[in-house]
Amino acid sequence: MKFHKEGYTSLALVVLFIFIINAIANYYNAPELVKWFLYALSAFLFITIVQFFRSPKKTIIFNDEAVLCPADGKVVVIEETEETEYFHDRRIQVSIFMSPINVHVNRNPISGLMTYFKYHPGKFLVAWHPKSSTENERTTLVIKNEANIEVLFRQIAGALARRIVWYSKEGDQVKQGDEFGFIKFGSRVDLFLPLGTEINVNIGDKVVGGKTIIAKF
Repeated sequence: MKFHKEGYTSLALVVLFIFIINAIANYYNAPELVKWFLYALSAFLFITIVQFFRSPKKTIIFNDEAVLCPADGKVVVIEETEETEYFHDRRIQVSIFMSPINVHVNRNPISGLMTYFKYHPGKFLVAWHPKSSTENERTTLVIKNEANIEVLFRQIAGALARRIVWYSKEGDQVKQGDEFGFIKFGSRVDLFLPLGTEINVNIGDKVVGGKTIIAKF
């Protein structure tokens, strides 16, 4: 287990805030009840920020015939739909909702060439809203594997997730299970797979990024 680099600034701000409020309480000799409340609040804030930005060590089992889960969370959508940004045809959409208590590291579902990347500014609807996939702030990424199969996936900001971070760009060679990004404070990841792909999960399943096999080609 390690603390993710995207949390360094947030952790520093929380530690500074904790120091200031406790220093003020001690300087003005606040009542013991107030001090204990501040101690409890400080512990809660520190534990919350450490828990949110945790990054467990992963052992990735590579499988060229499998689509690994790109994020921790719960499967909320499995449906055939029209993908209108890149493929312009019918695809199987699998969506994973990440709550604030999930690990928010995002991982490549397959290995291959990053053939497409685009950042879209947008709204901050709740992540489970039907229009969040097309109207929220998001990134769209496409990877083509050695069998020339392309998988599209999106990082989608939610009502609390106000910052999407990505590490890959168009033209990069990427490895299955490696980090491609991070979304802060609750969000969603969509996968768009070719019709006929064997789906290995069901709606409501809890999934683990870099471990759960979402589908097989």
